[in-house]
Amino acid sequence: MSEDKMTVPTMAELLAKGEKPEILFWVGCAGSFDQRAQKITIAFVKILNKLKIPFAVLGTEESCTGDPARRAGNEFLFQMTAKTNIEVLNAYEVQKIVTTCPHCFNTLKNEYPALGGNYDVVHHSTFLQMLINEGKLKVEGGQAFKGKRITFHDSCYLGRANNIYEAPREVLETLDAELTEMKSCKTKGLCCGAGGAQMFKEEEKGEIRVNQKRVNQALETKADIIAAACPFCMTMMTDGVKEKDKQESVKVYDLAELIADAQNL
Repeated sequence: MSEDKMTVPTMAELLAKGEKPEILFWVGCAGSFDQRAQKITIAFVKILNKLKIPFAVLGTEESCTGDPARRAGNEFLFQMTAKTNIEVLNAYEVQKIVTTCPHCFNTLKNEYPALGGNYDVVHHSTFLQMLINEGKLKVEGGQAFKGKRITFHDSCYLGRANNIYEAPREVLETLDAELTEMKSCKTKGLCCGAGGAQMFKEEEKGEIRVNQKRVNQALETKADIIAAACPFCMTMMTDGVKEKDKQESVKVYDLAELIADAQNL
């Protein structure tokens, strides 16, 4: 499926036609503006299009959830941003939100209700798992990964903050690859160093960068692919692989990209 054939309606466009989508795809700042994360957005949209799932995005009406502002201590900016988003979401009577970013997922799901934003928020790893379990998403091209070793990096805001560990692994198991775990995984997983707004500040002094320490654990598994489910983790793990000069032999992909690739989308 070429990118020019993708269908990405906005909530405003559907409202004008008197239609309402099944889900709102919350793209997030990284998925909208970061060139690497945009590929994750495209992969997820291709999956939605293939399965003919009615969805829409907010487009230019979507702004940052406010997560980085709150983590950095700017509560005023967080609440101002969150309330603006909630006004938009409530105006469209949004009920279900799916996002590829664990930071957006955590904020929308756990922090917006206190400000009047109550939605059914789902991370795309759980959404893909549900589609697979319901038989709607069949990974028939998973043999392309046969003989490959994949290790999954747990995002802090997906795992530690929301106890989601099995959904991404169940999605990866459909790829007919060997899933191998790092020595620090699931509840004992090691942060990539991006969470808590750390990605936007100068690094602190230490013996080794956090992302390099995490990539070292990934490389110990002899994996061909490091799978991630967070655009921030994607950046940190990719940078770590490049620092080790392993970018030709070890690739970093999001779950949506792997599923889309298996589907030849």
